[in-house]
Amino acid sequence: MDATNMNATDLTQNKEGLHAGLWQNGNINAAARSKLLKIAVEFFTQLNLPDAAIEDITFTGSLANFNWTKFSDVDLHLIVNFDLIDANTDIVREYFSAKTSNWNRIHKIKIFNHEVELYVQNKEEPHHSSGVYSLKFNKWLAKPQQKSISVSADALEKKAKLFIDMMERADDLLISKDYKGAYEFSKKLFDKIKNFRKAGLEAGGEYSLENLVFKYLRNNEYIKFLIDLRNNSYDKMLSLNGDYEKKFKIFVVKDETKNEGFDKINEIEKFRKRIANKQERYKRFAEGRGLKIAQFS
Repeated sequence: MDATNMNATDLTQNKEGLHAGLWQNGNINAAARSKLLKIAVEFFTQLNLPDAAIEDITFTGSLANFNWTKFSDVDLHLIVNFDLIDANTDIVREYFSAKTSNWNRIHKIKIFNHEVELYVQNKEEPHHSSGVYSLKFNKWLAKPQQKSISVSADALEKKAKLFIDMMERADDLLISKDYKGAYEFSKKLFDKIKNFRKAGLEAGGEYSLENLVFKYLRNNEYIKFLIDLRNNSYDKMLSLNGDYEKKFKIFVVKDETKNEGFDKINEIEKFRKRIANKQERYKRFAEGRGLKIAQFS
């Protein structure tokens, strides 16, 4: 993997102290606090929603803890009373999800070289973090404590590689023009990873294997790769270019349960095809990240 990538050891070893630039004498850097409050308030104001709905603006995540790395985002959370927006909180959640997703896509604001990521959190929503700082009230709501991380780098890498292998196999379907198969596989895999992380947060918190694996995949841009794969395969699946009969064959469901036994010649051909697909994948992955060389393995 490229040297600029996150290593598993980055996530399984705590720092001796909080980020020196962001934190001074146990409190948030005053200039950083001012900038983050401005970002949050301006975002919310543009939505033309009642100001009273905002109950707090918090700084959380690894940069408010001892497990920060150079890849960490500044997790800026607006704590909002969804009930003051609409009684149907599911619709409100979806609304804010779309708005923050668009904001995060458009803006690349950095505080001490760490990108700001905006999130609107329902005041009733449980938040699994041992470090939460109120920017509004300028105080710790949950002060982080040094904790030993029981997850090994080896265990993290092994689990992450299982997911990466599944991503590659979904991408193999896209390369072979099985767009329906690629879409269904990538969508199912994305949901699987999301639920995997959720279960880990609920059971073991931010230091759980599940959450650390997700951070590894996200910070090394595999999550982005998977989302792009899902979206691209969906677009291809619904496009119509050329011969309809040929196109229709792509949608025929293959019998994946059929056991044909082991055929060495056939398996060698499959292996060669996967190697060729890997080369294509390396190229796309590198181009997407502005790298000359990248190893997607």
